[in-house]
Amino acid sequence: MHEEIIHTDSTSKEKQNYVMLELGSTPAYGWPAFKQVVKRTVNGELFVGLWITLKEMGKTLFKGGKHTTMYPFEKMPISPRYRAIHNMLRLLESGHYRCIGCGLCEKICISNCIAMETRYDENQRKEVSEYTINFGRCIYCGYCAEVCPELAIVHGGRYETASEQRASFSLFDDMLTPIDMLKQQQEFAGFGSVTPNADAAIKKTPLAY
Repeated sequence: MHEEIIHTDSTSKEKQNYVMLELGSTPAYGWPAFKQVVKRTVNGELFVGLWITLKEMGKTLFKGGKHTTMYPFEKMPISPRYRAIHNMLRLLESGHYRCIGCGLCEKICISNCIAMETRYDENQRKEVSEYTINFGRCIYCGYCAEVCPELAIVHGGRYETASEQRASFSLFDDMLTPIDMLKQQQEFAGFGSVTPNADAAIKKTPLAY
């Protein structure tokens, strides 16, 4: 049933259309109320939903139509641009880590979760003595990776950060590329990275034997 209601005020006149629902009268006692509940519950839409549920269950059980990802044994693919746990890269030539201790990542960190300590070795070369990232505070903005002049710190795809102790949120050795996986280290375009034609650019020298 449609009913036109005219709303009038001192400045303008508006004409609004309202749709009135025919819900019937409210049952006065128990038996009509019970019949109303049964009528509204057991209807055609209920059996349609049950049929869809049974059909999908049959596909899952007998036809391999599984939609559930069995985490942690199965993981969803992640975009290569996903910013997760940091990785500290090594130099491909020597295997030493690329960080030069400039401190730019520590200064630009807006959540104040990066701490760095440096020292000079016997050759008066600056090296990093301690480097920590508190992943409990990190918001994964990516500023530290963008400002690094040597591409020493990048974001990887490891997103599991659960731990029983806070100390494991900031271990430098866990972020550093393992030395036995140096050849599998993923490179990124930018200053300090390996050029695509690096092998062809190296001048071949004659062997001494």
